[in-house]
Amino acid sequence: MLRDAQATKQALVKWIQEYFAKNGPTCSAVVGISGGKDSSVVAALCVEALGKERVVGVLMPNGVQSDIDDAKEVVATLGIRHMVVNIGAAVESLKQSILDGDHFSDITGSTEHARDAVINLPARIRMTTLYAVGQNLPGGARVANTCNGSEDYVGYSTKYGDAAGDFSPLAHLLVEEVREIARTLPIPAHLVDKTPSDGLSGQSDEDKLGFTYAELDRYIRTGICDNVETKQRIDHMHKINLHKLQLMPSFDADEYVKK
Repeated sequence: MLRDAQATKQALVKWIQEYFAKNGPTCSAVVGISGGKDSSVVAALCVEALGKERVVGVLMPNGVQSDIDDAKEVVATLGIRHMVVNIGAAVESLKQSILDGDHFSDITGSTEHARDAVINLPARIRMTTLYAVGQNLPGGARVANTCNGSEDYVGYSTKYGDAAGDFSPLAHLLVEEVREIARTLPIPAHLVDKTPSDGLSGQSDEDKLGFTYAELDRYIRTGICDNVETKQRIDHMHKINLHKLQLMPSFDADEYVKK
């Protein structure tokens, strides 16, 4: 899909260098490492742009992570400093504190967490962890967003979780384009082609979305989707999730109050 993956990679490296020159000349890049292609690509790009000494990987299993060895392989291959912060205790503690809060059942009508709350809480705690790690680094830090353009288009991310960050190298690259970039970087091939999963719901991305990334990418780039129901689903998801990509609305007195 990319005309020249190598040239695009070089442009990404330059863009990261320019971002840090303006927004954090002494800062390190903090990258949450999941073991999937997106975080691997972002970490590798940051290494090329800044040098491995200025890239810190953070592995954040929620209790037991079945593919934690993939994340460990990424940091070992790239030779970057890394931390392992198990967020399991924090997730469970916060979940229980919310349930124990005054009037939880009166307000929610339930004695249990909603499914989406359970799924999204770890992602938000992970982003909090990345910023906390960054603020402990002597030269400061900027936190990388690792979402790709396909995910962003349909809102397949957690607001103030993995959708957050300070800079977003992959926001305008679709899933297959990220794979093309990955093949120009020192990333193990089995991680490049690994089945994408959010690591939260227990499903693959495509199972949860209800369509393939190939269908989504083709529709984003060409406007063509052969299946009417799939097109409608993509359009609906895009519409209801636009708020994740937009700045928070703010009240403008000049607009709403007559002078």
